[in-house]
Order: sequence, then structure tokens, then C-alpha cells
Amino acid sequence: MGLIYEKCLRPVLFKMDAEHAHELAVDSLALLGRLSPVCRAMEAWASRGGAARPVECFGLKFPNRVGLAAGFDKNARAWPAAAALGFGHVEIGTVTLLRQPGNDRPRLFRFPAQEAVINRMGFNNDGAETISRRLAKQPGPGQRRIPLGVNLGKSKVASLDQAVSDYLGSFARLADYADYLVLNVSSPNTPDLRKLQDEDRLRELLGAVSAANKARAETPGKTRKPLLLKIAPDLNYHQIDTVLGVIAEFGLDGIIATNTTLERPAAFANVGQAGGLSGAPLRRHSTQIINFIARATSGRLPIIAVGGITDTTSAAEKLDAGATLVQLYTGLIYRGPFFAGKVARSLRDRS
Repeated sequence: MGLIYEKCLRPVLFKMDAEHAHELAVDSLALLGRLSPVCRAMEAWASRGGAARPVECFGLKFPNRVGLAAGFDKNARAWPAAAALGFGHVEIGTVTLLRQPGNDRPRLFRFPAQEAVINRMGFNNDGAETISRRLAKQPGPGQRRIPLGVNLGKSKVASLDQAVSDYLGSFARLADYADYLVLNVSSPNTPDLRKLQDEDRLRELLGAVSAANKARAETPGKTRKPLLLKIAPDLNYHQIDTVLGVIAEFGLDGIIATNTTLERPAAFANVGQAGGLSGAPLRRHSTQIINFIARATSGRLPIIAVGGITDTTSAAEKLDAGATLVQLYTGLIYRGPFFAGKVARSLRDRS
């Protein structure tokens, strides 16, 4: 199937504007998700031979180690079809408290020779209230084929001083529907967002959301949700060490490493597109950061690895570096919709 995609379907999609092709993919999966018998048959095919044994991580059971990264299904429209493609979990978003259109188009660019993408989407999404209503009509925690993560970000119009209340608003609206939640403080496409990785602001944010999460456990009928932080690849190791200290202080359940990068390797030195670079050029640096985190925490902090996974070797490399789970996005653009199942099957002996 992968060869058919690369030889037949990908050339057609790559003639389209990148964001239009993305929207077509989301629409197609949203339609597929409404065809439950077809999804179940495709899921059985994707896991043929046993894709992997289940993996336990931060109190959840994942049928395999491969997830769909945030950024693909921003508005919780397509995720019910993810298991049919071989995914073992899916992360929607990034969701902001307020609905926002994102940055001006064009804002998504492919670089096929480097198997890379630059995006400056700007957290375009329907907003936490609308997405919570959509999730309320879909299978909830305990009823899903695979775990669902909800990735939260700061609304563009919210200042840094308003960031905590902005995240808390999204948390309050979406926590009931998530199997786990992610605080995204690392996208390069929202002004000042990455400043939330600074120690004082990060401590304020994690303290507030952790307290709200703890309060859930004291509310009848509600439970505490696993809470993770997503970091940038552009932090230096001293900064990462500081972030890990704050994570430990507030008892977060895991970390996602890494988001897209503002760095421009040699092949991109003269590329005039602003935004975050993802795909194969990020592979090595992302893996180095994962290995650093695993060693710094003695393997006690679960790591979800994302960045530069474009084949089975690069996926295995993340696990060897210390990750428990991996996530894909840019790799799907170049390898096709059944890439997740292929990666999951390749990792079965590591389960």
C-alpha cells in the first residue's frame, strides 16, 4: 500500500496546495470514521499478525506504540478513524480557548527532496467550547478503540499574563473528554508562546493546571487526567534540565519531545519561509533530546517521541533513545495513510 501511495496518490496530492491536500485528508477520514464496520475491518487488516502487544504508559493502555501527532486533526473531526489506519493513539488539537483562524495563507509548505515541511499555521481551530461539544457526541473515555489526547495551547489574543487563565479555560471545557492532556508551550507560530517554557512562567502554568487537575479527583464522578508537556527542540540542555525540574516539582505524567524547529539546516539556509520545520531534518536532534531526557530522569519520565520519523528505522531509533511511544505527522505526508500500521508492526518485538 505504501508503494501505491508513493507512486500513484502522492504525485496527485503534491500537485495541490499543501493545506488543501491536508483538508481533503481530514475530510476523507471524517467520512471514514462514520463507517464503523469499514473502520473495524480496516483496523483488523492494519493489525494483521498482531501489530504489537499493548503498552502501558501513564496509567493508560495503548494497543501499539504509534500515535497520530497533534496538528493533523485540529478540530476533533477525523480521530475516530485513526485506529483503522493502524494508530495506537491519537492527539487532537492544538485547541485554544478561543476560536481563531490562524495565520494568513499560504502557511504550509512541502520540501520533498528533504522529506520536510514548514508550517506557520498559528493554532487555527474551532475553539475549546465548540470542540468540547463535538467530543461530547463522540465515543468518550472507556468507549474508544484507542486513547485520545487533547493538546492545549494559548489563544493568540491572550497575553502572557493571561496565559494561565486561558489554558485553565480550555482545561475546564475539555478534560472530561480526554484520556490525557498536553500543554503545548512550544509552537513557534504563536507570538511569545515559547516564553512559557521559561522557569517562572512554566512553574506558574504547571502549578495552576496541576491544581485544577488534582481538584478533579476530589469531585464526584471525575478523575485526575494524565498531564504532559510538549517542548521545543530549540531549547539548550540547561533549559531542558530546568523544564524537567519543574515537571518533577508538579508531578506531570510525561513529556512530548519535540515540536517543530526554527533552526534552518544547510539545505534550508536560503529558504525564505517563516515557521516551524518538521520531518527528516529534525530526526537527529530530536533523538538527541529524547536521549538526554531519558538519561536525566533515569528513564522514570515517560517520553512520547515526535520529530523526523519517516521510516521504521527512525521510529526504532526513538525507542532506543528512551521513548515509550512515538507520534507521526510529516511522515504520513510522504509515506501515506498506512504508514502507522507499518511502523507499529516493525516495533512489535520491542513491545
